[in-house]
Amino acid sequence: MPERNTIKNVVGKELYSLEVYDKNFFSPFSPDKEFEKWAAVEVSGFENAPAGMERLTVPAGLYAVFIHKGAATEAERTYNFIFSEWLPGSNYVLDNRPHFAIMGEKYKKDSPEAEEEIWIPVQPKDYRK
Repeated sequence: MPERNTIKNVVGKELYSLEVYDKNFFSPFSPDKEFEKWAAVEVSGFENAPAGMERLTVPAGLYAVFIHKGAATEAERTYNFIFSEWLPGSNYVLDNRPHFAIMGEKYKKDSPEAEEEIWIPVQPKDYRK
């Protein structure tokens, strides 16, 4: 965050919390498994990127989008709903692409009135690669 203003070509004001999981991270799930966590902003191009900052391109694909309402510390209940109820009851399975949350204008970390979008990569259950 201290160097956020050095990033050129920023698109919008949103902040992104992005997770990159190993292909087998959720099978079986264990809270002790490690994953990559990114704090990011969207840019229109990588030219003029500040030295020392990494670049990540999120592959296109289908996402299920959920709104988490409440403090960030309460996001576990939203994720629990997504992975324990919604996903098993849907016609989708997880896709192996980054997961992310968009923290826009309504995001206020500790506020019970806060909102953030949670984007989960999915593909139809009958999809064959």
